[in-house]
Amino acid sequence: MAEIPRNLVIRTHAPVRRMALTAAFAVVGLFALYVVYELGRYDAGYDRLAVSQERTDLEVKIEGLEKTNRELRAKLAELDTIRVGRNQERAELARTIGELQAQVARQTQDLAFYRGIVSPSTATVGVKVQQLRIAPGLAVNTYRVRMTLTQSGRPDEAVKGSVTLKVEGDSNGNASTLDYGTLTGGKEREHPFNFKYFENFDQEITVPEGFRAERLTVEVDSDRKGVTPLTQSFLWRVDAL
Repeated sequence: MAEIPRNLVIRTHAPVRRMALTAAFAVVGLFALYVVYELGRYDAGYDRLAVSQERTDLEVKIEGLEKTNRELRAKLAELDTIRVGRNQERAELARTIGELQAQVARQTQDLAFYRGIVSPSTATVGVKVQQLRIAPGLAVNTYRVRMTLTQSGRPDEAVKGSVTLKVEGDSNGNASTLDYGTLTGGKEREHPFNFKYFENFDQEITVPEGFRAERLTVEVDSDRKGVTPLTQSFLWRVDAL
């Protein structure tokens, strides 16, 4: 058996302790770096507490602004609702006024018509236009013009003549007038009449696309001596179906 030398030193390795010391040194180094970083920012004038307080104040302001914005949006929606309701009320009121005005005009025409029949002696001799109506036609941009031609005064004989129509309005921003030939598509230049008391007129007319009608003018030319031609204009109002 070999003899063990007296100066032999036996050392034990401790890898766990070495790893623990290495980790501790690393943590201490990182902490030291963070302390140095914070000291650098402090020396440069950076106050972490002040920045945190400023951030908190800004978050409070943002929250307040968002709340105000929500309230303003709610008020805006309420005002929009009120505005739409008022516009609808105004449109309904304007439509009602227009209907009442058209009704008054029709009743005035009817009154004049029946007065001329009941008391013809009070009226001057001539041809008058009574009970004019404008109704929508079956096709697009077509209308039917209906009216009654009456002979005022004491009709001792039949009256003859012709009647024409003109529509005045706006075409592409320019004032324009459509004559009877254009309105009837060239079918008629004038419409003849022959009656003693009254005669109903019913004519379909066509208004070009893009033309905005404003007035309808009726021209009546009588063949009877002493009767002056009649020219009468009406506002363009189309009756509902």
